[in-house]
Amino acid sequence: MASCLLSEDQFLCSICLDVFTDPVTIPCGHNFCKDCITEHWDIGDNKCQCPMCMEVFTIRPGLTVNTLLSETVAQFRESAPQKASSSSSEQQVFKPGEVPCDVCTETKLKALKFCLVCLTSYCETHLVFHLTMSGLKSHQLIDPVENLENRICTTHGKPLELFCKTDQTCVCELCHVSDHKMHDVVPLKEEYEEKKAALLKTQAENQQMIQTRRKKIKDFKHSVDFSEKEADREIGEGVQVLTALMESTERQLNQLIDTVKRKHKTTEKQANTFIKDLKQESSKLQKRGAEIERLSQCDDHLDFLQGVQSLKIQHRPPTKDWTSVSFHPSYVGAVRRAVAQVKDSLSLIMRELMEAELKKVQKYAVDLTFDPDTANPEIFLSPDKKQASPGNVRRDLPDNPERFSDCVCLLAEQSFSSGTFYYEVQVRRKTNWELGVARESINRKGKVQLSPQCGNWTIWLRNGKEYKAHDGAQVLLSLKSQPQKVGVFVDYEEGLVSFYDVDAAALIYSFTGCAFNGKIYPYFSPGGFDRKNHVPLTISPVSVN
Repeated sequence: MASCLLSEDQFLCSICLDVFTDPVTIPCGHNFCKDCITEHWDIGDNKCQCPMCMEVFTIRPGLTVNTLLSETVAQFRESAPQKASSSSSEQQVFKPGEVPCDVCTETKLKALKFCLVCLTSYCETHLVFHLTMSGLKSHQLIDPVENLENRICTTHGKPLELFCKTDQTCVCELCHVSDHKMHDVVPLKEEYEEKKAALLKTQAENQQMIQTRRKKIKDFKHSVDFSEKEADREIGEGVQVLTALMESTERQLNQLIDTVKRKHKTTEKQANTFIKDLKQESSKLQKRGAEIERLSQCDDHLDFLQGVQSLKIQHRPPTKDWTSVSFHPSYVGAVRRAVAQVKDSLSLIMRELMEAELKKVQKYAVDLTFDPDTANPEIFLSPDKKQASPGNVRRDLPDNPERFSDCVCLLAEQSFSSGTFYYEVQVRRKTNWELGVARESINRKGKVQLSPQCGNWTIWLRNGKEYKAHDGAQVLLSLKSQPQKVGVFVDYEEGLVSFYDVDAAALIYSFTGCAFNGKIYPYFSPGGFDRKNHVPLTISPVSVN
């Protein structure tokens, strides 16, 4: 039969390490005893995971006995005694390192069991009496032991059958009635079962810790793979953008060189024309000058007068008036105009990059609500806790430790101690507001000092036009347009807090190297109440531009 070719190892449950009892097969294909896998899942914090391959099942699988495997195990159990019987007939002689039978007188055979009552080791032949005689069947048999003295009380010479819980040691019956009379003493089996149960629980907890760490390793490897892909994508995007910028710069440089050279050629051509005309006029004037020189030295009256008449001295020769002719080639502004073109290209690229960056951070959007327990009594919240309005009266509210007593501000109900998050706040038509994040330890019972040193990273608007970031010293912000909706992005591990003008897809300001240390909360202030600043701050749902 096929079962004869199989070994016991192929029918062992990996949880109890014994031959299968009611074997079941889970979806990943591994087999276990039904009771073993059920107990394993019951103590696994509601996580159904295969102990072999660590596959996690979101829904607890139904367990049905594997009929074919169960029948095969049954056949194996039937054939195993037969094989043992046939091999035992060979009467194995004990070898060095094995325990010999204490009854054998001539050839010492290998002991199969040790009796805790008789304190004797037995080979297969001499063990028959303990297996068949009713008086000996009650004796407790264990696997053969080599160091018998470890199982005998050194004081009374009796077997160590009891366990003293008080002294945490094994004792015999005489020890119990003498030195351990008032102690909590139980049978070894009882303590064994209790300790084994605790050990199994520890083993399960240890296995769970191993699985947790394996999952963490898997998560870290996944993070590394994801980081590698993101790095490749970022490098690719950077190469593409900066290559486009370099091409634009090179294009403008070529245009600058071409324009300057073309202008120089035009100037050179015009100058050559003027020079040619001047040379021609100079040649004519030189001829006239030579004739005048000859006549000035002539003594013949007739020849002189006829020469003067032909030169028409009284008339100026037809020449151009060059006193008003001039040109000064100018290249002023050529480089500036080329750089301006590059700047325009860079502005377009920056706009596209900011739009892409804003879309990325918007993926980390979280749903926030204002915390009424932190709200200053002059702040009024909407029922859905999404709007915070400045009030012109101070309400009578409990002065709990979380509440801001002096400054008109409040926190979100949600806190963060790791990861990344993003949210948007509507500030339209407001002339006064504050936004950012703050440590849990921010001062709530006096004046709030806005600065990273005091555990907050914020920007504000004052008087409808004055934007500042509180980064140690106050940093005046020059914005191209007034933000109507402000996005706040936080990367806890990176120590980064960035503020965005959502509609303009522009960066307002970034805090870097932030030391958060513990929980941080989104921080808000709708400002004090006045005629121009009565509208609320509103936490807006995030929609990708």
